[in-house]
Amino acid sequence: MSTDIQSTYTPDTLDELIRGLDPIDWVQLQLLARLSPAERVLAGMRAQAFAMAALRGTFQRRFPDLSRSELNMRVLSYLTPVRMERR
Repeated sequence: MSTDIQSTYTPDTLDELIRGLDPIDWVQLQLLARLSPAERVLAGMRAQAFAMAALRGTFQRRFPDLSRSELNMRVLSYLTPVRMERR
């Protein structure tokens, strides 16, 4: 079932969405545009690894008694929207 985008988003709601976004980093966009598709994927994977390491460090400070494996599972649990039911 398709909905009309004009009935879903009013100018006020669009303005509010736009205000919540960070400003466009044109230099970053130009740098990314020069990369090959494979290099762009690699850059994204590096950014993801950096973010996960930062989160792991935060959890390590918050929960100093957890093992590295437990910290990794906590990071994955935090970042993974899918919830699996135990049987």
